[in-house]
Amino acid sequence: MAVHPTAPSVAEPGERPEQARTLKVLVLGQLLSGAGLAAGLTVGVLIADEMLGGAGLAGVSMALFILGAAGASAMVGGVSQRRGRRVGLALGYLLGAVGAFGVVVAAGTDSIALLLVSFVVYGAGSAANLQARYAGADLATPATRGRAVSTVLVATTLGAVAGPNLVTPTGAVARAMGLPELAGPFLLAGVAYGAAGLVLLALLRPDPLLLARRLAHQTSAAATDTGSSPDAAEPVRRDVLLAGVALMTVTQVVMIAIMTVTPLHMRGHGHSLGAAGLVIAVHVGAMYLPAPLAGWLLDRFGAALVTGAAAGTLLAAGVVAALAPVHSVPVLALALGLLGVGWSLGLVGGTAMVASALPVATRARTQGVVDLLIALAGAGSGLGAGFVVAGAGFTPLALGGGLLALLLVPVVVVTAKTGTTRTGTTRTGAA
Repeated sequence: MAVHPTAPSVAEPGERPEQARTLKVLVLGQLLSGAGLAAGLTVGVLIADEMLGGAGLAGVSMALFILGAAGASAMVGGVSQRRGRRVGLALGYLLGAVGAFGVVVAAGTDSIALLLVSFVVYGAGSAANLQARYAGADLATPATRGRAVSTVLVATTLGAVAGPNLVTPTGAVARAMGLPELAGPFLLAGVAYGAAGLVLLALLRPDPLLLARRLAHQTSAAATDTGSSPDAAEPVRRDVLLAGVALMTVTQVVMIAIMTVTPLHMRGHGHSLGAAGLVIAVHVGAMYLPAPLAGWLLDRFGAALVTGAAAGTLLAAGVVAALAPVHSVPVLALALGLLGVGWSLGLVGGTAMVASALPVATRARTQGVVDLLIALAGAGSGLGAGFVVAGAGFTPLALGGGLLALLLVPVVVVTAKTGTTRTGTTRTGAA
């Protein structure tokens, strides 16, 4: 199939034409859901600080959000396994919208119980936003799997960067409605997540996972007829799977620990809500905008290089954050930008490794469990970050988070030794 050089979203040679439509629909959904994700994350910890009281308890909001994302990851993966990516992802987004509107009501009525429950439900939107990356890889060829994952992730950038920068105007809308200013971004989050869910329900056809499963069955039947070993019967590549999980887990823990308390750190030193929103916008943009570079590096040079780059970038982020002058927004933005880049490298690399290690027959369910484990680790990180800052301060938290990235050094060694030099070498076939 010929590829027009100015149309980056079309399928690559060797890929099915349905892959192009899948990526286009996923990109549209991510543009919307990015705003839903970032707007709430910018002020979630600040709402918790105001309603619960104290920096130590402020981290509870992030922990509940990530716990909700963890439970929803397993749910979205299970539903996707049975009904396909379209239904699973849409369900996650719509639940995220319900949670966002629940936070708005909780803030308006000063209901702590509703706030805590709503943060959990709101996490479902994040779970769907992240699992969309797996949908991008379902029909990709092994040689383009990294770029497919990165295409879905980078689409989150526009909404994710716009969301935090809309904190001030959405706050004004909330005040006009008689609501607290911090409820405004969650109004945006509810609308954005709801729209993303409806887009996927209407347009994600054919379903990429169900189509990949049918193609694998046809390949298996043809291989059986010729006496060959069918691809669908291949065992799980456990070494590759564990390396991918470790990569994503460490990057998630480091990112959540530092990102969670940065708005609180800034507000405590007199920075405005807009300044905190700007720093988080830089961070979220850096999480997703470098994804195409991460995908290219992965497809071209392999997992070991990407893992090492993730470790080095996260370490640098922790050091810069720890040394940043408390009144310097640019230096804090640089630190959070590096943090986002390191997370992007880890997520793209780990996702492609996990996808390449799993047969299509059990892919969605296992991916949901993987994201569940990663989210649980992130929840512990978010909860602990608030208490560390309350007891020891921001600098030790940031430096300690950066040093945790050194845990990825053994993963670099493992990926190099297991031959995962490129994602396509672990499993053949476009699914």
